[in-house]
Amino acid sequence: MSSSVIRASLLAASLLCLAVSALADDRAPTERLEDDLRALFADEGTLEIGEVAESMIRERVTASDLHFVGPEGQRLWLDRYEVSGDYDRPDEVRIEGIRLETPGREQSLLTAETLLLDDPSRAVLPLHQETWPEGFTVGGLVVEALVAEFSGQELGEEFGEGRGRIAVERLQAAGVSQDAIDSLEVSGLEGQAEGDDEFGSGTFSLAFARVEGLRGLQGPEEQREIDRLEMRDLVIDSDRLVATLSSLEVDGDMTDGEGGFRLESLDLDLARMIALAPEEERTQLRMASNVLTGGSGQLRLDADSTGRWESGNTASRLLGELTITADEAFGWTLDADLPVRLPEGVEPAAFLANMESLEGVTLLGGRVDATLSDLGLFGRLPKIMAASQGVSEALFLEQARTQAQGFGMMLGPEIEALFTGLVAMMAGEASELTIHLILPADSELEVLAADPLALPKRLEMRVESR
Repeated sequence: MSSSVIRASLLAASLLCLAVSALADDRAPTERLEDDLRALFADEGTLEIGEVAESMIRERVTASDLHFVGPEGQRLWLDRYEVSGDYDRPDEVRIEGIRLETPGREQSLLTAETLLLDDPSRAVLPLHQETWPEGFTVGGLVVEALVAEFSGQELGEEFGEGRGRIAVERLQAAGVSQDAIDSLEVSGLEGQAEGDDEFGSGTFSLAFARVEGLRGLQGPEEQREIDRLEMRDLVIDSDRLVATLSSLEVDGDMTDGEGGFRLESLDLDLARMIALAPEEERTQLRMASNVLTGGSGQLRLDADSTGRWESGNTASRLLGELTITADEAFGWTLDADLPVRLPEGVEPAAFLANMESLEGVTLLGGRVDATLSDLGLFGRLPKIMAASQGVSEALFLEQARTQAQGFGMMLGPEIEALFTGLVAMMAGEASELTIHLILPADSELEVLAADPLALPKRLEMRVESR
């Protein structure tokens, strides 16, 4: 929902600020402001202005008690609209007491206590436009006590069509233009949605979020880029997902040679999610929960990933580490060192940041080491799986060993060692399984990824159980 909050907040800013360049003339600022406001709405409806006054102390002009009625019943109220500094290039524009109502099937209500624009490039902009005006920039933007209520609107793939409410204590942005935002902070976000899709109806809250280097606002959503993302204290309670997240940090800027993410304390309330699920799905979900949590119904996940690249004269080097921990279930670590040759003529930083496929990337060897650790999950598997099949644990383990040998006959001794190691972990004979891979040189990565079953024949693989 964060992207919806960003779009709604920026749309509110563009709808509620004023900014069309005015040529310098001899009119008083009060006259210019009133004339510009009325000119904006001349063909769009009716506008009432209570009073326009100029401060005698500071260079400031204020319009009070504005009320606009559009041709389709839209209504906009502004208690105060204040321009400070040179009217042609204001120091700031401040709007107080904002209320925007849109009637009809997709009705909405938007309110905000204060909207402050720092160093806007203009003083007046068309309030009826639904997109950020071309060429308009602001040094900073602050919205206080923003509330948006909507009904009959598309809420995104997670919720489908429905109604809802979003409230934000404070939204602050810097370096805002038509296609990019240098930084955006949101604090005190709360919301609720009644939808009919994947997540259904529910509530959510987010204590704090910050985005840096957001680009591509004018293009498709899937092509937008960010340099950094930070989130703290996210809570979701919906028909299908009940979870809390302590923090998430994402570094998507590869221009400095590295990136990655850190996820801390993603707590999934599987017990409540099972109770909310359709009755026909609960048995399978309960069995999976018992395997993962040992019957507690509470699963905690932590993850940490870093990626780096080093550029050479003829090749680049990709290095990465990944650690995933499911509390009282399993641990997974991955360490990779891959020399590669990138497509001719590309800059490594730009290519890696925007890479959508492996086409043109040539692997020059390298290694990948992965370790799977048992933190409780494998010890629970035999009992639960044996009970579901109506056999003893001993018979289940014996059948699993036989299946491992069968995989070895079909796919080779390395695969047999892999599955035999997994059986050893279920039997309590091992607590870790490590896989060492030496990758083939002069191989197209896209070809390798397209045929994973052929990998054992093309690489060196060693499996160790501890």
